[in-house]
Amino acid sequence: MTTITPDMTIAQILQQKPDAAQILRTFGMHCIGCSISTGESLAAAAEVHGIDLQQLLAALNK
Repeated sequence: MTTITPDMTIAQILQQKPDAAQILRTFGMHCIGCSISTGESLAAAAEVHGIDLQQLLAALNK
């Protein structure tokens, strides 16, 4: 199993763990397929969306 880390892009996360899309949507990240997802890290996306990074990582790495 791949461990999701803050420096991974949204696109990388979805490639490694396709079911992460639902988790990201639950946290309010609805633009998971947009062009920014290929270059923006999970940490940056969490900050922009006002999401607690540690809670998000815990959910993604369950």
